[in-house]
Amino acid sequence: MTAEKWPVDLRGVTESVVATLGPNDLWNVAALGLHAPESEGEPVTATTWGNTRTRRNFHRQGGGVVQFTQDPREFVAAAATIHEREGPVLASADAWVEVEAKQVDAGEDEGTRWERWELLPVESRVVRESVPTINRGFAAVIDATVAVSRLDVPAFDTEELLDRLEYFAETVEKCGGPREVAAFETLSEVSGWREYRDG
Repeated sequence: MTAEKWPVDLRGVTESVVATLGPNDLWNVAALGLHAPESEGEPVTATTWGNTRTRRNFHRQGGGVVQFTQDPREFVAAAATIHEREGPVLASADAWVEVEAKQVDAGEDEGTRWERWELLPVESRVVRESVPTINRGFAAVIDATVAVSRLDVPAFDTEELLDRLEYFAETVEKCGGPREVAAFETLSEVSGWREYRDG
C-alpha cells in the first residue's frame, strides 16, 4: 500500500496521535510526527526516540491506529502524559488510519536511540470534515509539546527549548482560545518546564 491510501493529505511533517496496544490490553496514545514521502509511491515514515511505549508496542504488535484531531488537549495528553484507553480511536478524531509499522532504520544520537518506521495503511475512515482555520495558539501548543518532549534528551539544548516554551506560552495567552489555554496549562503542570531554569 502507498501513502495515497491515507485519509488526509500529508505534507512535510504532520503531527498526529497514535494509539498502540500495550501488554496490559490498553491502548497507549502518544504524539507521532508523520513524515510525508518525497516522491509519489513512497511510504509515510515516523521516528521514535528512546524506549517509548510506542516503540515497544510497534515491535510487539506491528502497528497501531494513527489519528488526526484538532483538540489541543488531546495532543498534550498524548505528548506529555501516560495516556491509556480501552479503545484506540479518540472521540475527537476527525480521521483515523490503522497502520502496519515496519522498522527500516535505527541509530543513536548523543546517547538516545532512535528508530525509523514505515507506516503502511491497512484501513482508514474520515469521521468528519471541517473547514480548516488557522489559530496561532493551537500551533504554539503543538510546538510546545515537541519542545517539552525534548527537554531531557541530551541531543537538544535545554536553554534553547526553554526560550521556545516561553515564546509559545506568550503566543497561547495572546492568540489561543479556552481549549488552547487549558491545554497549555496542563502541559506546563505535567512537564514542570518552568522549574527547569531554577533546577
